[in-house]
Amino acid sequence: MHKPLLVTDFLDRAREYYGDEEAVVATTGERFTYEQLGERADRLSAALAERGVEKGDRVAVLDPNTHYHLESAYGIMQLGAVHTPLNYRLTADDFEYVLNDAGVDAVIADYEYAEKIEAIRDDAPTETFVTNDAGEVEGDWEDFEEVIRSADPDDYRRPEMDEDDVITINYTSGTTGDPKGVMRTHRTETLHAYLITVHQEIRDDDVYLWTLPMFHVNGWGHIYAVTGTGATHVCTRGVNAAEIFDVVVEEDVSYMCAAPTVLNRLIDYHEQHGVETAGENSVRIATAGSAPPEATIRTVEDEFGWYLKHVYGATETGPLVTTSDARRLLPEGEERFALKKRQGIPYLGTEVAVVDEDGDDVPRDDATLGEIVVRGNQVMEGYWEKPEATEEAFSRRREGWYHTGDLAVVDENGMVSIQDRKKDIIISGGENISSIELEDTLFDHEAVADVAVIPAPSDEWGETPKAFVVPASGDPDDPGVTGDELRAFAEDRLASYKAVRRVEFVETLPTTATGKVQKYELREREWDEEDRMVGEG
Repeated sequence: MHKPLLVTDFLDRAREYYGDEEAVVATTGERFTYEQLGERADRLSAALAERGVEKGDRVAVLDPNTHYHLESAYGIMQLGAVHTPLNYRLTADDFEYVLNDAGVDAVIADYEYAEKIEAIRDDAPTETFVTNDAGEVEGDWEDFEEVIRSADPDDYRRPEMDEDDVITINYTSGTTGDPKGVMRTHRTETLHAYLITVHQEIRDDDVYLWTLPMFHVNGWGHIYAVTGTGATHVCTRGVNAAEIFDVVVEEDVSYMCAAPTVLNRLIDYHEQHGVETAGENSVRIATAGSAPPEATIRTVEDEFGWYLKHVYGATETGPLVTTSDARRLLPEGEERFALKKRQGIPYLGTEVAVVDEDGDDVPRDDATLGEIVVRGNQVMEGYWEKPEATEEAFSRRREGWYHTGDLAVVDENGMVSIQDRKKDIIISGGENISSIELEDTLFDHEAVADVAVIPAPSDEWGETPKAFVVPASGDPDDPGVTGDELRAFAEDRLASYKAVRRVEFVETLPTTATGKVQKYELREREWDEEDRMVGEG
């Protein structure tokens, strides 16, 4: 038997079997059951249909982790429209690019971020603008509550949908040029949600705290998995250590996700205040991005009493494709922490290989470097309207496998450990930052003759952007500009998290015979005291 895999099935199941159970603890203080969540999504579907949104149209959501985002996602997808979540940390110019690239028909934006859309709305193809608090937003915006209040939930009809239809587009961080829209289908989203349900051990009695942004590959699929299992969503408007601990205790949170930088904030706060770390439920936490240091894992598990799962992936791969939570492969005692910080072994139904330049597997000697390539049902359909980039991503070393650009080694048990990155990506606090974008920005400053940006180790962020600048004056001791001025220059032109944090003036940059900057030499020097050249604190 073949039954189409549709993402709408997740909320449908929750409404049928958990309709009277608590679905969402909202940031507004409201609490919604699954039937109420479903009705609000139905009303939004009807309202969007009334405004001309049809199957295949793109609808963007710019929102922190509130109930509005959950309602919007399902309200959009029930129409067969394409949920296009936006990173709220981007600039207005970034949003202009994405809205035009995706041809977005409608935007649903949180009141704190709507002004960034308002600033570029005349340069976008978008016709419908909705916010969750129109009174706080300048310009002609419809109010979310009024929109759904005036809509009849029975007025929309679901179109016929196929599991291979694109249902969401997630934009990358633009690490190699402009951001690319990663197309994900009903099938890829559903199978990825099934996988995290298994590997993250999601159950109907879980209480999930939204510390992971919902815009990050649809919250790593938790908008589906937590909903489909009938568990409870606890929403947030940001990451604050004190509030996280308070909510964990008050709401009996059992599961959440956090980048290593968030783990560090929690550890610092706990050391200073000695707060309670759990309510009645035991807590497990997933982390991804830059690998957490052993000390972080040890503190989270031994002092907090939480169980940590280290996972790995990319926007293009679902994202999650590996886990270090391989308990039969982990030794007892302190030695387990060293293995837990590895990216680990593949998820069920997922093939992960580390290959050499010829596409052959590297030996499992924990020493030979190769590129991580992935094949699985959760891997993207391709890049939105970028067939050449799609072809390149699947064909460089091993045909038909997605090439991550991450360089790794493999141990005797097949556990992967990333050592370096082929691409010029800096992962700071869980966010991808393009060194190329930063270099291009700094080049625009009149005092900069040459520049190379690399990741530098950071206790707080895992890694942080550092610029090696050759000043136009030719004298690194008298560069004609300060590091603070260059940081401010970058912050004025980029999203705040992308701006360079450290600046070192140098006389020259190391180059090859053909003049190509050898960033590897700079990274080697910067990470000399670290175990590997990836942000681990």
